[in-house]
Amino acid sequence: MSEDPADLSRLADIVVPPPVPWWPPAMGWWILGAALLAALALLVAMALQHHRRNAYRRAALAELDAVGPVDDAAGAAAVSAILKRTALVAYPRAAVAALTGERWLGFLDRAAGTEDFAKGPAAGLARAAFGAPVGDGPAILAAARRWVKHHRAEA
Repeated sequence: MSEDPADLSRLADIVVPPPVPWWPPAMGWWILGAALLAALALLVAMALQHHRRNAYRRAALAELDAVGPVDDAAGAAAVSAILKRTALVAYPRAAVAALTGERWLGFLDRAAGTEDFAKGPAAGLARAAFGAPVGDGPAILAAARRWVKHHRAEA
């Protein structure tokens, strides 16, 4: 062998370091995983809270389904009673309990942002208590279902 530093026989391959292992992950991945788990737990908690908060809506819809056809004063009174109980859960008692007649229908319209009760198909609810014809029973039930689903509950 020659002592010449430029001799090609003295060359060696480059030593490549071993590949970076996948496990254990770096600290940043642990933090990201913990943040994702916390976000998932928060979403589940919010979904459960929303489900519990709207239990009264599901109960009212089940009661409306059980009423049957609204073609007389008794059916209209049943629908109105279900709406009143639902409103008593969602709003302060002082704001809802004393409402009757046109004021009650106006409240229902304001709470859901509709005109189904004062001027729409469910206007017969107030008159049915006095023996007047109910009107379109299926439309009254549909309006009541819409109100239960879409009214804005006070926090």
